[in-house]
Amino acid sequence: MTKLFQTFVILALASSHAFASDPSPLQDFCVAVNDPSSAVFVNGKFCKNPKLVIADDFFFTKFRYAGNTSNQLGSKVTTAFVDQFPGFNTLGIAMARLDFAPYGLNPPHIHHRGTEMLVVVEGTLHVGFVTSNQLNNTLFTKVLTKGDVFVFPQGLIHFQLNVGQTSALAFSFLSSQNPGLITIANSVFGSKPPINVDVLTKAFQGDNKLINYLQAQSWFDNH
Repeated sequence: MTKLFQTFVILALASSHAFASDPSPLQDFCVAVNDPSSAVFVNGKFCKNPKLVIADDFFFTKFRYAGNTSNQLGSKVTTAFVDQFPGFNTLGIAMARLDFAPYGLNPPHIHHRGTEMLVVVEGTLHVGFVTSNQLNNTLFTKVLTKGDVFVFPQGLIHFQLNVGQTSALAFSFLSSQNPGLITIANSVFGSKPPINVDVLTKAFQGDNKLINYLQAQSWFDNH
């Protein structure tokens, strides 16, 4: 019985970690600060002394301004994760503003710590995500217009493409204060140091000249 109880406890503890998202806060808020003096370390950030917290700690203005889409992809994502918006610390949420030039693309990427909900404010977006190998890499896509909402499950590759002839604007809401971002092309072709060409040639069943060309593109560092 003792061994059975111990096994049960271990499984219960493992399950609690497996299904947990961001930890639930044990206080009203924990505005993140970089100064460790007289502060408490929570969720990877130091908490600002609650007595010194002001309304501006919960105020964010960068979504007022359109992002610069003058780049190779024709898109710009302005994030309000915990690093940009310290008031999000311990609240388990984050946001982003997505601006698209005509036919602009937010390329395939994943948020490995958060689910994303996207709402279109202006324009027409073709969006989609791909399931895991376990579900045969199935692609789910929709064309969204103003007011439409789409959800991208945590950890799955997804994208957004402006299929309209005018600019598009969307906002996303994520289920983590720090959902993370891995852009597939940047990680595969823009890693430092570069992944061995033979690995990528074999993986993509392509020509090593093409792989060398892709690895030489500097824009992977800038978006």
